[in-house]
Amino acid sequence: MSPFAVAAAPFTLSILLTLVSSHYSSSSSDSPPSLQASPEFAEWRSARATYYAAADPRDAVGGACGYGDLVKGGYGMATVGLSETLFERGQICGACFELRCVDDNRWCIPGTSIIVTATNFCAPNYGFTSDGGGHCNPPNKHFVLPIEAFEKIAIWKAGNMPVQYRRIKCRKEGGIRFTVTGSGIFISVLISNVAGHGDVLAVKVKGSRTGWLSMGRNWGQNWHVNALLQNQPLSFEVTSNDGKTVTSYNVAPKDWTFGQTFEGKQFET
Repeated sequence: MSPFAVAAAPFTLSILLTLVSSHYSSSSSDSPPSLQASPEFAEWRSARATYYAAADPRDAVGGACGYGDLVKGGYGMATVGLSETLFERGQICGACFELRCVDDNRWCIPGTSIIVTATNFCAPNYGFTSDGGGHCNPPNKHFVLPIEAFEKIAIWKAGNMPVQYRRIKCRKEGGIRFTVTGSGIFISVLISNVAGHGDVLAVKVKGSRTGWLSMGRNWGQNWHVNALLQNQPLSFEVTSNDGKTVTSYNVAPKDWTFGQTFEGKQFET
């Protein structure tokens, strides 16, 4: 776990970001409403944003969603840590947001916005009040950005900036990725590179000698199950928070091993 320094003006503030990173077919349900039908995806909402600058290259990886190396995972610097009010205990991991700077002509870069993926958690600091330095304390809606992303919408001297945000569809290259780790009958799978709604509601896994097994959320987007699945190809069923499901058959071959990553089908966007 690494603390990030967060710049603010006119004085320096600091917060702690808890870093707690084939053959297949697909099916999607038609019943859920579209993303644009939800006010969350259509309306701009008010929040605030600060930035961090990694003091060490190792600080730039990881995160409370469990994605590991964000650069290798394809997320790069287009990522964000969310305050407790927005983080939803990790269920929001993988969701995409558009942010724009507002209400301050001194520091905002006019006509700009950024698109970022939720990969991290900004922990509350109850040593401060929510309006006196505890940026990520409830009920604040707060975004903590890499400085590379922050500087696309505001001058770095701005520090704690008013912004507007809205959920948008995630657009990703390639399919959903399944990174399998664990030992023996303990199977852990990191779900990443999810398009569409982005955040995942449920995951199932199936071996060639088993039925569909529901996986539990371990933390962030790491899911687990206790089952003997070695020496058989693995299929996965991923359901996003809008109720849509994608099924990827035989993604992992019979001779899969722990530590490998496999790519399946993808949600349509």
